[in-house]
This record gives sequence, C-alpha cells and structure tokens, in this order.
Amino acid sequence: MGGLGVRFLPATRTVPKPLLPILNIPVIEYAVREAAAAGITDIAIVMSHGMESVTDYFQRQPKLEEQLKQRGQEELLAAQIGLASLANITTIYQDEPKGPGHAILQAREFCDGESFVAIFPDDVIINRPSATEQLIEVYQEHGGSVIGVNRAKEAVIPTKGIIGGDPVSENVHIVKSLIEKPALEDAPSNLAIVARYVLDNGVFDHLVTEKPGANNEIQITDAIAALIGISPVHAAILVGFHADTGNPMGMLEAAIHLAKQDPALSDAIDELLES
Repeated sequence: MGGLGVRFLPATRTVPKPLLPILNIPVIEYAVREAAAAGITDIAIVMSHGMESVTDYFQRQPKLEEQLKQRGQEELLAAQIGLASLANITTIYQDEPKGPGHAILQAREFCDGESFVAIFPDDVIINRPSATEQLIEVYQEHGGSVIGVNRAKEAVIPTKGIIGGDPVSENVHIVKSLIEKPALEDAPSNLAIVARYVLDNGVFDHLVTEKPGANNEIQITDAIAALIGISPVHAAILVGFHADTGNPMGMLEAAIHLAKQDPALSDAIDELLES
C-alpha cells in the first residue's frame, strides 16, 4: 500500500490514501476490522515512510478520550477505545514501490514461518462472513494457499491476475495456473484475483528470488504460481459487495452502498440520488 495516491490528489498531498474515508470511516479501518473479526490478533501494515499517521490512527488518543469523557459521550468514548484495541499493529516500511509481491516480502520476518493472511485495503469487501473468513474456511479444509477471486467482465480481464483451474465445489477451484494481466485471448478463465489471500509461508522463498514481472514489479501472483505442485493452491469465489476504493469512482460506489445500509442515511441517499 506504498503508492503515492495520485488518483486522489490534492487530498493525498498530506493525507495518506489509506486514511481517506468512506463516509466517516477510513479505508484502512475496514481492512483491520475484517482481519480482527476473523480472529487475527497481530497485524503488520506495510507502508511508505511519511505515512505514520496510519498506525497512529489505531493508537489510544488520550486528549480526545478525556474530552469525550468530560462531555458524557460514553458510547462514543467506548468506540474510540475499542478501535485502539482491535489488534496488535506493527508498522513495516516498504522503501521503494516495487509492487505487491515486494510489499508482502517486507513482512517475512513478521510472519515468522507461519501461514498468513494478506489484505490489500483498497479493495473493500462487505459481507458476513467476511472475505477473510471465507478464505480461512477454505484454508481449514484444504490447507496450502487460498486466493480470493470474483468473475470479471472481459473488459477488465487484461488488468487483473487471472486463475486457471478446476472446480472442487460451487465456489472453490483448485488452481492450476496463474497469469498476471493476460491478453484476453490468453486468459485461462474469467476468475480474477481480488486482493485477499491466505498464503503458505513458502511463498517468501519465491518472492525473495523473483524477477520483476508485469509492470516491472514483483508480483505476488508469480510467487503463488511457483507454489503450484509444491503445496495446494485453491481459489474461493468471494461473496459480498466489492468496491475498488483505489480510485474515486470506487470510493463513491462504496460510500453510496454503505449509506444505503445505514438507517440514518438510507432515506437521505435515495432522495439525493433521485434529485
């Protein structure tokens, strides 16, 4: 998540993109809450230098808490304290933006030989059970690595990582190939990777020696592809609302969706959209 956020300039001149809000909640909070709800207690946020306010967001805020206490806003106070208690947050820096695989590689020591969950927070997925819980369920049955996917339209297939494989159940495929940003005629399916993974720790062995691939970046898909035949790799078709908030259109889509789910805002959003 170490990009410059150029699609959100000028806001990202001083505000890190993960802190841009969908309504009143920053994008990064959705990711951290998703992980915490799935039982993950230790979370590493990989970021660029200068983005320290992202991890500060999840720390206690004594001055704010004291003011809320003095005003008798106990419910709001409890929510702020709860936010700082979601998980143990560690900051890891990615010094150069060399791609998603390179970002994950920075967390090798943090993962300490264990399988791990990777969430790219730009992709907000709303569902119960969450996207991460859906992947963990498949992981508990099959082991190895599990990739979140959805069915992509032809127009966007050349911009995505695409899996090829065979179904083992209604929403689960065993993965036999992975191609990053294929030409449409080379795509093995329309199942596109969606920013959620449960990964075998062995993926780090491939990331550390991997040469740059698509877009001259270290791609996580190439490292996962190297695991095929060594450990199980499955893809799970994720259920739920999904928006790519890495661009203004996706951010607007997410805001409208969440406003419609909020009893206090649903009538207002319908009126605004009709006007």
